[in-house]
Amino acid sequence: MQKILVPIILLCVLGGLTSVHAQQDVQFTQYMFNYLYYNPAYSGVEGVTKVTAMHRSQWAGYTPTFSDGGAPATQMVSFTTPVLRYRSGVGAYIINENLGALQNMEAQVSYAYHIGVEKAKLSFGIRAGAFSQVIDFDQYRPIDEDDPLLADKSGQESQIRPDLAVGVHYQSEKFYAGIGANHIINSEFDFGVNQLRNRLEPHLNLSFGYYYDFNYNLLLIPSFLVRTDLNTYNFEVGVLGTYDDKYWGGLSFRQGESANVMLGIALLKENALRIGYGFDYVIKAQGAKSPTSHEVMLSYTLPAISSAGRKIQRNPRFRHN
Repeated sequence: MQKILVPIILLCVLGGLTSVHAQQDVQFTQYMFNYLYYNPAYSGVEGVTKVTAMHRSQWAGYTPTFSDGGAPATQMVSFTTPVLRYRSGVGAYIINENLGALQNMEAQVSYAYHIGVEKAKLSFGIRAGAFSQVIDFDQYRPIDEDDPLLADKSGQESQIRPDLAVGVHYQSEKFYAGIGANHIINSEFDFGVNQLRNRLEPHLNLSFGYYYDFNYNLLLIPSFLVRTDLNTYNFEVGVLGTYDDKYWGGLSFRQGESANVMLGIALLKENALRIGYGFDYVIKAQGAKSPTSHEVMLSYTLPAISSAGRKIQRNPRFRHN
């Protein structure tokens, strides 16, 4: 199974992409702690009930031309849990993204069905929810005061549209790989003005990671994430090292933008509380951005309960009965 999946992922990445710098959805430096956002099939895969919160301040200190608006900022809270009796998992997340005059908000719920493949899991997932956009027209400064696009617009206006995603994820003791397809129903926003019409473009998110046991205490996890609308693409590549499943640090690179550093620590019994920090340093187009971004992650894993009465087997990759 592993020998088949790896070439498929590589062929999709290398053969189907032609350009660079696609970004419609939120980006996270600590993407390896947040795969539920990229792929609904990840719901319940870890075999634990987990709540995760993330805050990202992008291009910190950026000052706009006018006093309104500011640097992009994102907040996200997610939840995922297995449903062992039905070989399934469920997940949900709420996300808020501020982009100056534009605010994006999402509320999504996902479900995944897990199939055992020897000691691994093959998961098929679906996600449905609502995607909202809010525009504050008072923050726009038209060059032409009689601009017809803004003449009858003032204050905030919002629209809510349905959203849908599907995905497949494979998780084993040694590696994982997944493909998630977001915004597959092409929801459209126009705010009553035909020239403002825009839609949520379908995107594929391809993820891959490998677990390398450097020694008894040190685990190295190189990972790769590609996001594409099949016309353009953007990738992130990184490596994370965890010591005793308690401390971690890593480096990553985001194509066309930044080099990143990650640090973290696990606290409480069974390392239930995890605190992570991500730092980005912009290496391209600094003239249009502030050079640094900051990201904080908190996650809490609830104590495991086995309804079947069997002992839970703990593993840093995922948990199973």
